[in-house]
Amino acid sequence: MQKKLGLLALCLTVSAYAAEPFDDKFRQLEEILPTPNAYRTASGAPGHAYWQQRADYTISASLDEAKRAITGSEQITYHNNSPDTLGYLWVQLDQNIYRKDSDARMMLTQPSREAWSKPASPEDGYKFEGMRGILAGREFDGGFKIKAVAAGGQPLKYVINRTMMRIDLPQPLKSGEKFVFNIDWSYNINEQKVLGGRSGYEHFDEDKNDLFEIAQWFPRMAAYYDVYGWQHKQFLGSGEFTLEFGDYDVQLTVPADHVVASTGALQNPNEVLSATQRQRLEKARTATAPVVIVTQEEATQAEKSRSSSTKTWHFKASNVRDFAWASSRKFIWDAQGYKKDSTDVLAMSYYPKEGNPLWGKYSTQAIIHTIDKYNKYSFDYPYPTAISVNGPVGGMEYPMISFNGPRPTKDKKTGQLTWSQQTEHGLIGVIIHEVGHNYYPMIINSDERQWTWMDEGLNTFVQYLAEQEWEDGYPSRRGEPRNIVDYMKSRNQVPIMTNSESVLQLGNNAYAKPATGLNILRETILGRELFDYAFREYAQRWKFKRPTPADFFRTMEDASGTDLDWFWRGWFYTTDPVDISVDGITEYGVSTKNPETEKAWKKAQKDAQPVSLSEQRNKALPKRVDAHPELKDFYNEHDEFTVTNKDRNAYAEAVEKLEPWEKQLLAQGKHLYLVDFSNLGGMVMPLVLEIELKSGKKYIERIPAEVWRYSSKKITKLIVTDEPMVGLTQDPYWETADIDTSNNSWPRKVSQSRLELFKTERDRNNLMRDFNTPLKKDEKK
Repeated sequence: MQKKLGLLALCLTVSAYAAEPFDDKFRQLEEILPTPNAYRTASGAPGHAYWQQRADYTISASLDEAKRAITGSEQITYHNNSPDTLGYLWVQLDQNIYRKDSDARMMLTQPSREAWSKPASPEDGYKFEGMRGILAGREFDGGFKIKAVAAGGQPLKYVINRTMMRIDLPQPLKSGEKFVFNIDWSYNINEQKVLGGRSGYEHFDEDKNDLFEIAQWFPRMAAYYDVYGWQHKQFLGSGEFTLEFGDYDVQLTVPADHVVASTGALQNPNEVLSATQRQRLEKARTATAPVVIVTQEEATQAEKSRSSSTKTWHFKASNVRDFAWASSRKFIWDAQGYKKDSTDVLAMSYYPKEGNPLWGKYSTQAIIHTIDKYNKYSFDYPYPTAISVNGPVGGMEYPMISFNGPRPTKDKKTGQLTWSQQTEHGLIGVIIHEVGHNYYPMIINSDERQWTWMDEGLNTFVQYLAEQEWEDGYPSRRGEPRNIVDYMKSRNQVPIMTNSESVLQLGNNAYAKPATGLNILRETILGRELFDYAFREYAQRWKFKRPTPADFFRTMEDASGTDLDWFWRGWFYTTDPVDISVDGITEYGVSTKNPETEKAWKKAQKDAQPVSLSEQRNKALPKRVDAHPELKDFYNEHDEFTVTNKDRNAYAEAVEKLEPWEKQLLAQGKHLYLVDFSNLGGMVMPLVLEIELKSGKKYIERIPAEVWRYSSKKITKLIVTDEPMVGLTQDPYWETADIDTSNNSWPRKVSQSRLELFKTERDRNNLMRDFNTPLKKDEKK
């Protein structure tokens, strides 16, 4: 529609339907976020009285390869840095998830990391592996066997509550004091591919060897902090960990022919490595490409025998929140140093021959790439090692060490090893992700037992940034807004701000949606410069500390200088999708007041109206004035669009009264358009408008989300152009995860798809035919 508008009469309202109830998408989050205090400030930074507990560990453990069991003894020094007096301590017993009567086992429907407790319909059926895991879980003797808990040689009273253990102190532990106690324990190691989980062993039928990935393997102090007190949520499988930082002194006794990969720095290389291995390791520190420490030939040779003796590997790790390790005689081992700014790290990969040639080509390179890029967006990597291990666990992280898949596929007939591009990118991506977890949450120590997104979501976002700097066109699974659209359409959602154990679709909710939201925040809302500064500020503020969601939200606003409460509220606290519709456009030309121009414009508007059917048919009828010309007069030659001298005089008088700048404004000939938008999805978002002009020129106008502040459902926006507008598209680059792009354009664009035609095939049940079908003979007989 096109209209003329007197310039002085132009008055636009941004909101429509003002009588509707006011839904304030921009109200502040004070009623949701906790009140700032001396521990956590309103700016999102740690307060002047911030504190956190500390736990130091000295551990000795032995791996019994034949029994697939671990026996250990640990001394814990617990530092009470809180202002509180503690009457008891809580310890996590995560291995108890494998007890036959554990909550996780009793709720288990499928043995997978994301489905410990999600219901399934029997009609959906089970895979063989799923049923195998359920039945094996009933037989496996899992969980910690606590042999002793003592302090100063005196037994301590303790109570085990499923995956938690309360230790009653002989006397209250006051603020500033420490308490030293010992725990002796053992447990059987689960077969990971059968029972699932984040650690376990893998058995190789071909050479009869095992590969052990050992994690959550010792009783660990539960977290105690200002927001929740003791973190007492049971370990059910989805909610991971929240732990205290400390120093670790660990001795691991394993078969003498095993190679051990571990959190920390090796303290006794002369006792466990050969002279050749030590020489290769030293060379790797300054190498420009990975150096092989244990070759494939050496590892293959080691597979052929079993040592009856043992070696003890001694590791120390400072200021870490956990400790994990892996052990096998099958390990190939390569390493390469990386040194830049304050980072000085030895990147190392451990993998069986089944992982080559893929692992030898990519693993250590991917570690170094991860550290280089995460340093850029977070802080310099502070630890001496970063390790990637190939074993049964598809992807899991611990300080300085991660467990990763996948492997090449071996053809059963030819024995040839091949891999798909998806496998290649899957390996690179999972290494980036799991090594990246050293930053989130191994150093930025968020409470994963409460909020999965604070480690997985933030880490997946930085993973996306690192992947895009690996190669052009890297097919990142998560991060691009268009990849989250199908999930945003689904009804099977919960808000991101949902506790870890209650999250539906963990991958979409805790990984993809927060990562995508941060990408939108970076690219569309804040811009890279503001976002990157604020995101790095968050990392710097909270490294080696424990942030909460409020600390992240407040820091991002504080350091970017932008109120983002509307974004956190919509993207993190609701399931509202983005669906912004372009409803209509009205064109307004600015009246020049010149009667010659304006009456000609009005005549053109009338002439453009469709001719009625009656008028079309009446044109063929004879007219009296045509037969009698004498009947014609002035009005047969002039109409309402004729410019009169009175019109000209009025125009001259009006122009004479105008200021020079007013005359110039009238002469500009701007085109004005009122564009109507509807927010159908509920999530407000900036308008990203691609405007196409009659000349073919296209340009982008970006309007901030605050355009919706007076009306969150419908708005009208004024667009001014130098020439006629012929097209307008909202979100032309699909950068806001709009779930319906069919309503994003004016004029509407035709959606394209394909219709598949199939020949009708009828195969009705036929018992007689099926009964008489020849029985296939067993080809093996």
